[in-house]
Amino acid sequence: MSKIQRPNRIWAIGGGKGGIGKSFISSTFAICLARMAKEVTLVDLDLGSANLHTYLGMKEPKLSLSDFISGRVDDLNQVSTATEFQNMRFISGFNDALNIADLGVQHKTRLIQALRTIRTPYVILDLGAGTTENTLDFFLSADEKLIAVTPEPTSIENAYRFIKSSYYRKLRTAEVQLGMQDVFENAMDARNQLGIRSPADLLRYVTERDPAAGADLSNLISELHLHIILNQVRTRADVELGHSIKSVCQKYFGIECDYLGYIDHDNAVWQALRKRRPLVLEHPYSSIVGQFLNMTKNLLNPHSVRAVV
Repeated sequence: MSKIQRPNRIWAIGGGKGGIGKSFISSTFAICLARMAKEVTLVDLDLGSANLHTYLGMKEPKLSLSDFISGRVDDLNQVSTATEFQNMRFISGFNDALNIADLGVQHKTRLIQALRTIRTPYVILDLGAGTTENTLDFFLSADEKLIAVTPEPTSIENAYRFIKSSYYRKLRTAEVQLGMQDVFENAMDARNQLGIRSPADLLRYVTERDPAAGADLSNLISELHLHIILNQVRTRADVELGHSIKSVCQKYFGIECDYLGYIDHDNAVWQALRKRRPLVLEHPYSSIVGQFLNMTKNLLNPHSVRAVV
């Protein structure tokens, strides 16, 4: 009897701003999983600037997502490349022949479906910056949704924008099913006459008008469970910022949110990148490696996630 393959688990690393360490975070999570004897595929989905192979110290693979989208290969697994890490594979992002403007709804849907066919139990998506519909849809398709943020005002502002955009994108994909097209359209107008100024206001409005619809909306929102990662932390105040973001998510958006952990600021990170060597290999005893291992263990056992102190 053939072995039944279980569905894979997809982790997506997103964030509203470039330069906040998404590629570093996604590649290090993949390496940590591999070192825990978990088979994983790392996928470069930065549609505007695919260069994740650099973080792995690899040359750009000959095959990429472009070959799958263009139909040159039928199976996404065919563009998967072995890495120097046992248990870890890599799928390169789009080359110059295909960029974000070329990825229409049909291609995007096909790619999202194909990600579920990758033959490793874990798949990690490194997403690009910004809040385009493509990026948001890849993020929302994941089982574990991670948001990277640095303790800088612009990064924090963009993280909230990314969360809000993800929230409304999820509602828009279900508005017909819920029968709330007009309400959602009004809610996204900051000057609407319904008194809806926040996602929490939207839920209250819908619940008061139709308790059953409010329950459906609440269930939909509950699916948007987020994990916050603070990167480049220097001070205790930076660490506490993660708790503040978690609180805002729960009060303003009504979204369940874990503060998964923080990553110290360390010059070893950019030094390793300059050498085209993963930090885990270049500085295996760095405190950052321990922080990643703890966060990886918590993601593997979500019910055991503990508060960051």
